[in-house]
Amino acid sequence: MNILLEAPFCFRRSHFRCDAVPRLGAARGFPPSSNSVTVDSTIFHLWLLWKVRMSSSRFLFSNGILSNTLDTPPVKLFLEAQPGAYTTSRTHNNASCLLFWERHMKRLSESIRILSTLAPHLLFKSNNSAIVPPSSTTLPIWQPTLQMLVDDSMQKVMPIAIKERVDCRELAVTTLVSGNLEELNACETIDEDRVCKILDVHVHIETYVPPAFGILGNGAHLALAGYGRHVAIAKYSDWVRIRKSLEKLRPPSVTELLLSNDGNHILEGCVTNFFVVCCKGQDSDDKANGNKYPFEVQTAPLSDGVLPGIIRQVVIEVCRSEGIPIREVAPSWLEHGIWEEAFITSGLRILQHVESIQVPTEWQSVHSKTWKDISWTKKQFQGRSGMITTIIQEKIMEKATLEGYSISNICKG
Repeated sequence: MNILLEAPFCFRRSHFRCDAVPRLGAARGFPPSSNSVTVDSTIFHLWLLWKVRMSSSRFLFSNGILSNTLDTPPVKLFLEAQPGAYTTSRTHNNASCLLFWERHMKRLSESIRILSTLAPHLLFKSNNSAIVPPSSTTLPIWQPTLQMLVDDSMQKVMPIAIKERVDCRELAVTTLVSGNLEELNACETIDEDRVCKILDVHVHIETYVPPAFGILGNGAHLALAGYGRHVAIAKYSDWVRIRKSLEKLRPPSVTELLLSNDGNHILEGCVTNFFVVCCKGQDSDDKANGNKYPFEVQTAPLSDGVLPGIIRQVVIEVCRSEGIPIREVAPSWLEHGIWEEAFITSGLRILQHVESIQVPTEWQSVHSKTWKDISWTKKQFQGRSGMITTIIQEKIMEKATLEGYSISNICKG
């Protein structure tokens, strides 16, 4: 096999490097350019390996074993294969710190506790299929102990991920904690030391390019498609597998699917929390009460069955500190006429403005159809982020800087 390269190539350190995109011109009948050089299939395969590495470096530290890019699956496949509680954060400011890391660790410990009590099958795994998870177990979780276990794994993988990082990209960090059934059954009593044996910690790191905020074309396009999650108060990996069934309802242009139990009140997205900014009526009492904004931010309360997202909580804190009215109530599609802005939040995107939302005109039979068979009603927002969304995003990033967890604390471990 021969292939044409439009630029010189060289070997650098331990990997193949090429500064140009290969052309399959000769193979397709096009004449070669004057500066083309012919390379054999071995060189081409090296180039492909380099492209994989440069496009998405991935690392996994799991049960004492460090895997590099070629052996590490994308995070979705990794999560589908492992039960457990997890959380995903990312680096910020040229990979100098982790965003809201201490909040993520607190939420992770809460998810483990909740799953061990309400849904142990979502937390525990076993190498022996004959061993089934208990129907309920109260697993005491000491956050300092969990932090120690996570830190130990992070210290093994983060320095390598930082060293191999390319193009000044940020890093997405997913921490998954599974319960080991064999170790659990071997314990008569569970103390802090035994918890370390019961819990298996996995850290998955891959490169991430944050989208530019607020510009035309970078907004989210949403569609209402699924019912609310089971045990929504905890973040668990099995949801990655479960939500795949909703993909048949995703129109091609849609970037996130929303969840609702009745087709009207919107709970959250599959991987995000959902907010709307509503215009208030002229008879509102807010001006008399000192509120300077004629708007109200709405998001579904935790009691409705939504994930206690890290950025969701930060948005609530920002709104309260800035005097922006916020109410924890599920946004009603029947009132979408007064929605002036909308945005979604997650540990990776932080905050992304919404450009459009579409909802099935008939909800009851939606899940027996595909997106092509559904009649949709669509609301279009302005292409760029609105005033309230922009204010909230700016304040979130200020808090992100203040609460950033320095990578040097991990790498010097």
